Amino acid sequence: MPMVDPEIESAPWESQARFDGPLYLKQIEYLFERSRFYRGKLERAGFATNGAVGGIDAIEGVPLTEKDELRTSRAPEEPIGAHLTATRDEIVRIYSTSGTTGTPSFIPLTAADLEVWVRTSARSYAASGVVKGERLVSTYNAGPFVAGAALGAFDRLGLCHVPIGSGNTERLMTAIQLLKPTVAVLTPSYALHLAEWARERGMDLAGSSVKRVLVAGEPGGGEPAMRAKLEAAWGASVTEAMGIGDISVSLWGECEQKQGMHFSGRGFVHLELIDPETGAAKPFVDGAEGELVLTHLVNRSAPLLRFRTRDHVRLNVGRCACGRTSPRARCIGRTDDMLIVRGVNIFPSAVREVVNEFSPAVAGVVVIRPHAKGIRQEPPLPVSVEVAPGADVEGLQERIRARLREKLLVTTEIELLPAGSLPRSEYKSKLVEKA
Repeated sequence: MPMVDPEIESAPWESQARFDGPLYLKQIEYLFERSRFYRGKLERAGFATNGAVGGIDAIEGVPLTEKDELRTSRAPEEPIGAHLTATRDEIVRIYSTSGTTGTPSFIPLTAADLEVWVRTSARSYAASGVVKGERLVSTYNAGPFVAGAALGAFDRLGLCHVPIGSGNTERLMTAIQLLKPTVAVLTPSYALHLAEWARERGMDLAGSSVKRVLVAGEPGGGEPAMRAKLEAAWGASVTEAMGIGDISVSLWGECEQKQGMHFSGRGFVHLELIDPETGAAKPFVDGAEGELVLTHLVNRSAPLLRFRTRDHVRLNVGRCACGRTSPRARCIGRTDDMLIVRGVNIFPSAVREVVNEFSPAVAGVVVIRPHAKGIRQEPPLPVSVEVAPGADVEGLQERIRARLREKLLVTTEIELLPAGSLPRSEYKSKLVEKA
């Protein structure tokens, strides 16, 4: 599939700040005019007027926005929060988060905002190589979560879309067998679950019509061992996409080079990388790691300024053969899921990636069960690992433990469990069971 916006997606990345600059100035002016939340936040930080904030070259001096700030600004009379800037009749859609930490957060969109989301998502999924006229089966529901907005991108790309939604495994597999789609869109956890489901029923999933598996919704699709497991099971190419609910759906999309997900929000969202501990800016160079910080440039419903995503990524900024020039990211995990064991930062997805090196002896399903509440843990860190049916497990515990110690510098207590022991998910997997 050609680029959706080739003049934008192939423009030199070095010039991006110059294009973002005027949009940023207009957005700051809009925030002072329409956002009670940001007007107060910026005034408290010493910026009495929008002109005092400065241009995009001074953005590092602007305070970061935390998710908890948005939550605490909500009230029964303001359920979306004080950062809402659109009037009731301007809003055409409202998504919500899962609410795992309490009441769901609501994410409103104007018609223009929704168009930006669909266009961003179309750029992201076009990168995967899908071709106009291909038949695609999807497992994302139209709501309540923001992944529903990605469905509009499939129409925009001229694909024949077969929407199945979540929780319909029998219907999904029947659609694959009878309708012969060439593309499947789902989370990596669900893709893994379907591979097991098919194997248990004698279905040749690798021999099906599906030639591309597009995964999103959680880390995993970019982990080499997980990707290899999925590609072998499906007999298909696996690429991944990533969105940030409060900012935009499918904001990153991986091309066929599989060297990370290209940033797809150029002209809509300004991108920064910071040290999660200090908040200091980090340069965009190959191998740089840090937390993504994002700023809306054109959002009119509930714009966010220097929003801390808590997504910890590794960047690849070298030239890509696909022609897209934006940085590529591989999501390592979320900083708010991270555990600290004797001063060592451990991402649950990194544990799974190491365990999956022992495929085919392991099933790919892993759960960390910390002894104590909170981020800080004492070793050994308990890790439950499900083994594959009929696998030779002699010495497997010690080999996994030694490999985790070698690669992640963490001492673990490995529990091997029979196949099918750990819960499966038709959406996102849970890698940590909190004490």
